[in-house]
Parts: sequence; structure tokens; C-alpha cells
Amino acid sequence: MTHLSILKEFFGHSSFRGIQQEIIESIASGRDTVGLMPTGGGKSITFQVPALMMEGLCLVISPLIALMKDQVEHLRQKGIRAAAVYTGLTRDEVITALENCIFGNYKFLYVSPERLGSELFRAKLAHMHVSFITVDEAHCISQWGYDFRPSYTRIADIRRLLPETPVLALTATATPEVVEDIQRQLLFRSPNVLKMSFERKNLIYSVERIVSTKEQEVEHLLRSLPGSAIVYTRSRQATRELATWLSSQGITATHYHAALTNLEKNERAKAWQEGRVRVMVATNAFGMGIDKPDVRLVVHTDVPDSPEAYFQEAGRAGRDGLTAHAVLLYDKNSAGILHRRIEDTFPPEEYVAQVYEDACCFLQMAMGDGKGVTREFDLEEFCRRFRHFPVRAYNALGLLSRAGFIEWTDAEENHSRVMMSVGRDSLYGVQLPPLADRVLHHLLRSCTGIFSEYATIHEDEMAHALGVTAMAVTEQLIELSRRHILQFIPRKYIPYLTLTQRRVERDEIVLPPNVYADRKRELTKRVQTMIGYLETDECRSRFFLRYFGEEAQSDCGQCDNCTHAGAVPTLDEAEVRRRILDFIDRHHPSSALQIRLPEIPATLLGKVLHEMFVEEEISLGDSSES
Repeated sequence: MTHLSILKEFFGHSSFRGIQQEIIESIASGRDTVGLMPTGGGKSITFQVPALMMEGLCLVISPLIALMKDQVEHLRQKGIRAAAVYTGLTRDEVITALENCIFGNYKFLYVSPERLGSELFRAKLAHMHVSFITVDEAHCISQWGYDFRPSYTRIADIRRLLPETPVLALTATATPEVVEDIQRQLLFRSPNVLKMSFERKNLIYSVERIVSTKEQEVEHLLRSLPGSAIVYTRSRQATRELATWLSSQGITATHYHAALTNLEKNERAKAWQEGRVRVMVATNAFGMGIDKPDVRLVVHTDVPDSPEAYFQEAGRAGRDGLTAHAVLLYDKNSAGILHRRIEDTFPPEEYVAQVYEDACCFLQMAMGDGKGVTREFDLEEFCRRFRHFPVRAYNALGLLSRAGFIEWTDAEENHSRVMMSVGRDSLYGVQLPPLADRVLHHLLRSCTGIFSEYATIHEDEMAHALGVTAMAVTEQLIELSRRHILQFIPRKYIPYLTLTQRRVERDEIVLPPNVYADRKRELTKRVQTMIGYLETDECRSRFFLRYFGEEAQSDCGQCDNCTHAGAVPTLDEAEVRRRILDFIDRHHPSSALQIRLPEIPATLLGKVLHEMFVEEEISLGDSSES
């Protein structure tokens, strides 16, 4: 089979996009390769297609456990054997997954970087036939990257164990300095970078100062710019409040954040993707693996703290190549909030040491004891008992994890899991209560490989499919486990904390520069860059391209700065008002203004429309909303 035939058969595409084929050919020829592809470039295709052509197993290293699970599930649905190993699995589950990869003709093994240092993993890896290594989110290996993770540095050790195995490093956001560091850290045998341009000619960037309320600003943007939209906010509560408010104004909206159940996430994402809901109001938890091509507007109601994060999220608009808008809202407090985020993300080192000491007391670990011990760690209870602010304590634990003192696993990684205890033939003739029988048949239909390995399940989704409550499903799973028909590991919402070394004295907690001082300095630079983006009068597309090491041949001619610098000054607000009123005299409804008055920039049109609406000079129809 050819690469193109595999693309068609398994993924349903008739041709490759951008530099996908170049990357595939490079890694298939055995060359170490960096693939630099902006958001929406189709990174997964670049390693999944060649892996299916090559003999052996593709080892995929990724920090995004939710995305890792999704990709494994999607591959299994296509009949492709894949497994995942990450923090939170039991030792038996890890052994089962790794041995399946040795003996079971698996094509993909997804691994979180934290697992790479495990002696068990390395012992099993020695018996696997690995075709190539894929490093997703490869910027995490560089201390100059915006999301540096020390656990990524273990990848170099894996390369030493597999010296002839090529590596494919993928990232959507990396400066030239980071790209060079990725190759150095991953022990590239020779430089080899394949890069797509970061320029998005169809994406119109703009920055707007909030003159009323965030809710009203978002509303008038949605009134003047039709089509599907994403609105990003910083807090979970804000997603719910803004979505509720937009719905009350006749604009269909839903909200999304990490604390929702999987059923809620899936239902809301599906409603939005299918166009039954126009607006998704979300935290940055939304977007991974979401590929909706016709998003016309992405709004940020809070300023992200890095150009990489903003570029990635804004880039989810206009993937179909048609005109789309990325609008960043700010107010007089935005710069101060960004600087406070630096202090919250990197609290004083003395505070980090105090959190370590308090965590050890919370877990009842004696001095000099605890190496390798894993315990449940309820962050909310910890903060209540020791009087810590959750955000700072959370970030302090993250710093301790990156410095190697602990490993900390978020609660949402620990879903329920089941594996059959008996063979399929043993199930014939087994007498079960009706609901238990339905639950068992649902598992057998929906869980691939359940007889040989643990499968992740979601009781709420099963309950929805069976028309019962989640509690009823759980009760039947317990009953099936009691009868030794299956092994059931219930989900837990409490995270785990592991001491990776013996408990030390508080004054022995020293954070290395690449974990604290260097990273704080890099975050400060990124924050200053974002403040510069707010204040610049330069072409905004050119601003981003320069940051990512690319020189623009010309200004974009369409961002707010370019249009204000060009023909827009001739259209003052009085003239815009005259044109709007003239249009309303000739047409209906006013909600179609952006399509019919293309000579007026969207931001200016939205601003004047909002003022006219507030002054009751016009009323905006909502007939276009669904």
C-alpha cells in the first residue's frame, strides 16, 4: 500500500495537506525530522500514516493524556491496534499494555513522558520492534519553550536505548531558538526541519478595548459577524455565566471546561460542531482534537499570557480557508492581571518549600521516608487544612513536580476501567439480572480488546445509552465484579501524589534554574510580548510572524491596525452611522450588515452598531440566530 492509499482507506482523505507528505516521506526514509505545523495543520496524519506502512510499532510520546486517550480510541474504532500508558494506571494495567505491544502486533503505543523513566517500561521496550519515535508537543523538551516539562528530557535516554530508531518531533508553536533546542535535546543526527508558514491570510486579527461590559462586547461582535464562534475565558464560572447570558439574548450558546463530565463534554462539543449551537464559551481545555473548519470568529475575553497560546487558540478560526476573525478584548486592568499571573505561576521559592512540607505532613510522611509512595491527594482539602490559595498551591505543586521532588496526577485522568475475567465462551448460559445483562452486552459491543486489557469506560455515557442512571450502571458493574465475570476499577476524582525521593528538610527544596528562574524570566518576556501586542500599531500578522522567526513580505492589509492606517480614517463614526441608516432604509434585517457593508471594518461596524443599539437609534434583529 502507498501512503496515499492508507490515507484514503483509514482516514477518508483523498490528498495530503500542506507539508504532511514531506514529513511522512522524511520519517519513512529514516531521517530525524522536526515538523513545524500551525494549529489545524493535521499533525497526527504525519505519524499515523507512515506507522501503518512500516513494520513494527510507533512509540508516541505526548503530555496530553486526554488527547492520547481520544486518539487510541479513534484508532481502535478504525480497527488499528493501539495502547496507551500513563500515570494513573495500575501496575497490572501497565504490564498488560506493554506485553500486548511486544506480542500483539500493535501499531501504536502512546506514552506520557513521566513513564519513560520507569525501569519496567525500559525493560519491556527492549523487546519491542519500534519503527520510529514520535514526540508530540515537542516544544515541551526545550527550557525556552512556553510549556517546558523536565520529564521530556528523558526522551534522550530512550533514544540512546534505540540508537538506530528515527524520531519525529511535532509542534504547532516554536520560535527559531526552540526549534534548534528541540533538535539538540533529541540528539538529532543531522538538522532537518520541515516548516509551514505561520501566515494565515484569511484570518483577520484585531484588538478591542472594552468600553461597556465583556458580555455586551461579545454580543455585538456576534451580532455583526455571523457564523460559528468560540469565546475563550479564563475561569470555569465565567464560561457558564457568559453562555447563559448570550442564550438570554437570543444567541444560542453552551459552555465547556475541564470539570464537566465526559458525557457533558461530548454532547456540548457535538451540538456545537453540528451547528445546533452557534457559540462555544470555553476555557483553554476546549480545542484539543477539535477540527471544525467553519469557525468564523474566535474571541478572547481575557488576554492569554503567551503569544504561543493565543496564536494556537485564535488559529482555530477559519480552517476552511475562508475569511475569519480573531478578536482580543482588553481593558485598563489587563496588563496588571498578566503581571499577577507571573507571580501566581511562580510564587516565591520559600512558599513552594512550604507547600512541599505541608504536603508531606498532609500525607503523614516521616522525614527521610516516602520514596516511591503514592497516596491520594485532595487539593481542596489540603488547601482548606493548611490555608493555601488553590491557584498558588496548584502551581507550587507543579513546580515541585517539574523539579523532581514529586509526581502529581490530576484527578480527571482516573476514569473507571474494566477487563473481562472470563473468556467469551464462559459467558454462554450465565444467568444474570436483566440490567446486569444489558450492561455486560453494552460493554462487549463497545469496548475493543476488553478480554485482553483494561478498557476505560464512562458510566454516565453508558447510562445515557441504556436509559438508566449512572448509579444503576455502577451497581451492576460491582455485581458483575462480585461474580468474577469482570474486573472493575471505579473512577476516582481525587488526584494522586507520589514522592519520587525520600522526604527532605524544607531548606533542601532547591528549584533548578530551568524549572524556576529561567522559566519565570521566559514567562515574563512572553507577558511583555502580549502587552506589546495590545499596544502595537504594527500589522498584527507581521507581529506574530516576526515572533516565530518569519519575515512577512508585506502587511496583511486587513487587521485593525492595517485598516486604521489605510482607508478607514475616511470613514468616521458619523459616516458609518449614515451608511447603516441608509442600508436599513433599503434592506432588512440589520443583522446582515457585515455581509452587505464589506467596506466597513468589522470592529468599527460593531462598535457603531453597539452605540446605536444602546442609544435606541436602532434595534438589532435576531432572526439569523439559531
